[in-house]
Amino acid sequence: MKRVSCTLFRLTTLGLAANTLSRCGACLVLLILSASLSFSTTKVYASDYGTTGLIDIPTARMRSDATLAFTAGYDQRHRQFAITYQATPWLEATYRYTGFTEFFYWDRNYEAKVRLFEEDDYFPYQPALAVGIRDMVGTGVFGSEYVVASKRFGNLDATLGVGWGRLAGKGQFDNPLGYIAERFETRPRYSGQGGTVELGNFFSGKKASLFGGFSYEFDSLPITFTAEYNPDQYDWDFSRGGDRPSSPISAGITWHAQDNVDIAITAQHGDELALRFTSYFDGLAEPAKQLPEEVISSFYLPQDKFPAGYQKARWFDRLVFDAERTGLIVLEASLSRDESQVELVVGNADFQLWSDALSQHIALADLHLPATVETLYFVVEEAGHRVASVVLPRPSYGAGVEDRDLLGRSRLLSGRTLTDPTYRTSFVTGQLNTAVNLRTRFQFFDPDDPARYQLYVAVDSEYALSNHWSIKSSLAFNIEQNFDESKRRESDSVLPPVRTDVVKYLDDGATRVEALIVEGRDTIGTNLHYRVFGGVLEQMFSGAGGEVLYWPSQSRLAFGASLAYAKQRDYDGRFGLRGYDAVTGFVSAYYASRFYNYDFGVHLGQYLAKDKGATFEVRRTFRNGWQVGLWATFTDVSSEDFGEGSFDKGMFFQIPLSSLFNNAPSRSMLSSGLRPIQRDGGQRLDGYAGQIFWDVRSARYEAFQPEERMLP
Repeated sequence: MKRVSCTLFRLTTLGLAANTLSRCGACLVLLILSASLSFSTTKVYASDYGTTGLIDIPTARMRSDATLAFTAGYDQRHRQFAITYQATPWLEATYRYTGFTEFFYWDRNYEAKVRLFEEDDYFPYQPALAVGIRDMVGTGVFGSEYVVASKRFGNLDATLGVGWGRLAGKGQFDNPLGYIAERFETRPRYSGQGGTVELGNFFSGKKASLFGGFSYEFDSLPITFTAEYNPDQYDWDFSRGGDRPSSPISAGITWHAQDNVDIAITAQHGDELALRFTSYFDGLAEPAKQLPEEVISSFYLPQDKFPAGYQKARWFDRLVFDAERTGLIVLEASLSRDESQVELVVGNADFQLWSDALSQHIALADLHLPATVETLYFVVEEAGHRVASVVLPRPSYGAGVEDRDLLGRSRLLSGRTLTDPTYRTSFVTGQLNTAVNLRTRFQFFDPDDPARYQLYVAVDSEYALSNHWSIKSSLAFNIEQNFDESKRRESDSVLPPVRTDVVKYLDDGATRVEALIVEGRDTIGTNLHYRVFGGVLEQMFSGAGGEVLYWPSQSRLAFGASLAYAKQRDYDGRFGLRGYDAVTGFVSAYYASRFYNYDFGVHLGQYLAKDKGATFEVRRTFRNGWQVGLWATFTDVSSEDFGEGSFDKGMFFQIPLSSLFNNAPSRSMLSSGLRPIQRDGGQRLDGYAGQIFWDVRSARYEAFQPEERMLP
């Protein structure tokens, strides 16, 4: 008999543990898992740089909206790893990490490409047109800008563009923008810590150049031939002792191994070979419809088939039993005096969409409720918070489950707390739930070795004290790790080393207590959600604190606040504490926009290093559980004191495991953060500042609207 407490927040893992330096272990695993997925692309392919393109040059093409692409490429000059996200139908964003093979250096850089118009938008034979900036927030090593056009002629897709910076090469003609302003004729030499936008560099330089190429798709073979002219002279590489290209011409073939996997081999610059692997994930793919299951009513089961604590004679116990068997949770129930209506507090353990979960709840309630009940109130609980109430007539009273009139008669209200429930699922308390997993931990972007790892056994447990309070623990037992080989044990930060001594935690605490906390979550009234916590909070800090969120159920605006006292843990990962402590807290505001499902958040307050400032984050959330986002933090720490990167920034991914495993019923998520460089400025407690909004995001009111498939 499975038991999931209402306070168990099911953001669990695929054997990946997030670490503070860089939680990007998911990237490598996704490259492997993607081979099992089915995803139809629009015959738009990645370049070695990760962006849609040919070999090294970009095209004006873009992938389907919300596509996430992972690219790994190797040539005789570079090792390149890229994540590209189609943020909107017209905006493509890429993060790249590049290592040089001719000398030791690793570079991080970002690229953005905007499509100005699509092919044939305004007149026949008009090409698609896009403008892009390569290395817009980085060291400038790959700095270049471009305007590019692409036009398809049957199976042939031709591209021609104008490039600045590295894409200008030796320069074929004077920079045309120099006729507009003299400042465009001089390209300033980059200097600084990286991580800043050098606006003066964009589209500047004395010269510009053409670049171009084509791709040809074969009808009878899953192969595309590509060829390009790339004027890049690799000046930066040459200044470091590298070679210049022998020729601007490159060509190769791309094998479309599966709908979502491409493998390319190319001959570059006349005397170089390269290999590229790209996998694609569709963020808009609808999950498989989880229809209400046919449940043999527990009323017909003999009493000896019921677990201890259940009474066959009680309709509530039969309802709870059948709900658990189908991946749902029923916590409380209250009948009206005349027994014509019932309020049910319900949770969702296994249904990917709340709309499908509610459909199952309705079918089971209709099966088990007393015959006198005509109206159903479902109070939806998510992550321990009561976020919404759905009111509708009982289906068996004049409207079948598939009757669209039933949807029209449903109402959506705020969440609520039952003042005096008639029934309560009290047997969820006093039980210890434990899971044992084999996990990996990756540390990326160490300049001496860009990928370090740990393999360990994780033992995660939860003991429910009540419906809203629990004790949670996570223990890690090391099997193998190579963090001890890192040469960067000592922090070089001028700020308190709240994160930059991460190697000591990873090495000395290879076997460790990951977390041991007491946590409570609940809702006050209808719209005020809170959580309180205390104990070993994360890898580097213990402490105590709390968070509140005010979010009216049908509002797009929400406001919150968090406050915590944190004390630094000993490096060995046990229960000892170091001398450093800090009070950290934030006031937050959120906006769930209608703009391509983007949610925006801003957090103002004090960070772990006692610097003060603001964190801005934006995430795009989809009905299928996918979430992709960015964050950036700016504090009163100068870019020089912050160090390399100038300010804290990164990307966030949340991927439903059901999409990786053939839509197996599950709400478990693979969550991963990618931070290009780990410094001490702008650091928050992991998962304890401004988190409630994202915890309950999947149960927003749109999830229960008729158009969101509340019922078949």
